Amino acid sequence: MELTADERAELRALTTSSEVSAAIGTRARIVLWHAEGRMKKDIAVLAGVSRPTVDLWLGRYATDGAAGLLAAKPGGPREQVSADVRSRVLALTRTTPPQETGLSHWSTRTMADYITRTTGAGVSHHWVANLWREHGLKPQKQGTFKLSKDPAFADKVADIVGLYLDPPGGAVVLSLDEKTQIQALDRTQPLLPIEFDKSEQRTHYYVRHGTTNLFAALNVTTGEVIGDCVPSRNGPAFLAFLKKAVAPHAGREIHVVLDNLSTHTTPDVKAWLAANPNVHFHFTPTGSSWLNQIETWFGIITRQAIRRGTFASVQILVRTIRAYIASWNTDPRPFQWTATTNEILAKVRLTQRNIKKLVANNTKQIDQHHDALAGVPAQLIEYATGLVAFTRIASARAGRGNRVFD
Repeated sequence: MELTADERAELRALTTSSEVSAAIGTRARIVLWHAEGRMKKDIAVLAGVSRPTVDLWLGRYATDGAAGLLAAKPGGPREQVSADVRSRVLALTRTTPPQETGLSHWSTRTMADYITRTTGAGVSHHWVANLWREHGLKPQKQGTFKLSKDPAFADKVADIVGLYLDPPGGAVVLSLDEKTQIQALDRTQPLLPIEFDKSEQRTHYYVRHGTTNLFAALNVTTGEVIGDCVPSRNGPAFLAFLKKAVAPHAGREIHVVLDNLSTHTTPDVKAWLAANPNVHFHFTPTGSSWLNQIETWFGIITRQAIRRGTFASVQILVRTIRAYIASWNTDPRPFQWTATTNEILAKVRLTQRNIKKLVANNTKQIDQHHDALAGVPAQLIEYATGLVAFTRIASARAGRGNRVFD
């Protein structure tokens, strides 16, 4: 490629200009290097691009001159999706997939396929992913709920949330519970450690070496944790740990948040409480362990130290737990409780109302189904039901490569 003096000056100006991107400067250098007689493969190495990219920009310059180097980055055009399709995707994402799809939840690919099939508008899973990211939608996530049947639910919630949000002056609030039956699992093959380009790898097969029970108490104000591992969970073990947990706070009012386990109200525990009037128990509502902050900490230690750990004995498991607690307490950080009593009770009422609607709808569908079968002889229904069951069994056997009729 032969260049005039003016063309060379124009290209050099692009390589040094602060008003254009570095990518455009690289394109100009590609043309200059080619004009100097360098081979294309060497130009690709110098520019840090592929050989086809070198051909692309040389062709653009040959056709359009310097203006061709200023063009937008190569690639396909952005997907042009109508507002109706966009709104439909957003609406579908916020609902359970239609029953005929057989899907339990949406993914970017299943959503893109469904939209393309039902509307004829071709959208890619990349576009769906960008749309979800733009609106903060995560339909793959799944939550759980449990409604407490405790008649004193509201009073207990108010009591405990009050301790979290506005603890009594000078008092200590401890969140206490047990994580039971922690297994010391050992893999049958050594772990393959992390390498530069590989993640940690382990075998699926494991051996159980026993279990331990972790008692733990979280200081709600400071975030410090006191923990102890014991072979069994019973009343004496709980009382021994309770004494250990409150010992550092002698002479102060101590409020302990815990659940309704029977080992927490044994005669020995009640006698000890009577002898220590500065210690007060606050029980969470039945089936509401999520209200106890130590449960959050149990989830953290499980993810960070226990679940992926390999323990050749219970003693090694216990040492690992103790080491984690000691490390946690070097820089403890309390959890920031933000939910008020009114917010919690409002969510509970909303969940109860939704469940009642769902039960009512299901009951209505069952009644309609029974009405539709009202005039059908019972023997015919029984025969049809058995035929459907036999067909399903036969299909399953056929799918496994077995003969349907033996």
